Amino acid sequence: MEALDRLMDIMDTLRGPGGCPWDAEQDHKSIMKCLIEETYELADAIEEEDAVDIKEELGDVFLQVAFHSAIAKDNKLFTLDEVINDLCDKLIYRHPHVFGDAKVSDSEEVIKNWERLKRKENTKKQRESILSGIPNTLPALLNALKIQSVVSRVGFDWEHPEGVVDKIKEEIQELEEAMGTENEDRMEDEVGDLFFSVVNLARLLKIDPEAALRRTNKKFSRRFYEIEKAAKERNIRLSEMSLAEKDRIWEAAKKKI
Repeated sequence: MEALDRLMDIMDTLRGPGGCPWDAEQDHKSIMKCLIEETYELADAIEEEDAVDIKEELGDVFLQVAFHSAIAKDNKLFTLDEVINDLCDKLIYRHPHVFGDAKVSDSEEVIKNWERLKRKENTKKQRESILSGIPNTLPALLNALKIQSVVSRVGFDWEHPEGVVDKIKEEIQELEEAMGTENEDRMEDEVGDLFFSVVNLARLLKIDPEAALRRTNKKFSRRFYEIEKAAKERNIRLSEMSLAEKDRIWEAAKKKI
């Protein structure tokens, strides 16, 4: 705990008299976006499998935990020690197969028990639905995945991925019909339905849709860079390059990237 004490002493100094004016002015809402940004930077480091970066980004994420805890302590709400102890109690409670007498056969049963125990906890307001605990601030792709994962645990799910493939084909047909009407609301609904179905397919194939899309984004960026590089070598603007030439470079890039 020496490292934690050192960190919180630094936070107290930064937010205290004679400390950093910016740190002292912050509240939970003002630094909320920092936590989100640091989490994504950690995800990038993990994807790159760079241990040095992972360690640094974990520190940046933990800084946000410490910062929020320091703000709460200053407002006499709670301390970092309380955050950690509450977490320890929760981990013990939700792992009765480790710290108690419960028996489980596999990790799937662990997840079901975890969700059941979460619903029994009285530390949060009563939830009207099993979906009520899903954060609204999650990116839409992750939100869809979380919704589908939760309802699947109570048996509301597809039996086979092939069924979702048929559903995707159906959604594409409905989108094409909506495009024919030029009704923006209807087209938005159908695009949303298509995204939701694709996320479902990824989940059943045990593919993280967020990671898959990030991978494609990076692949697209690397291939597009080849077009930019070609334009630069010819000393012309991208807008001056014909679409046919862009496509030719793109197809060449696909073979090596």
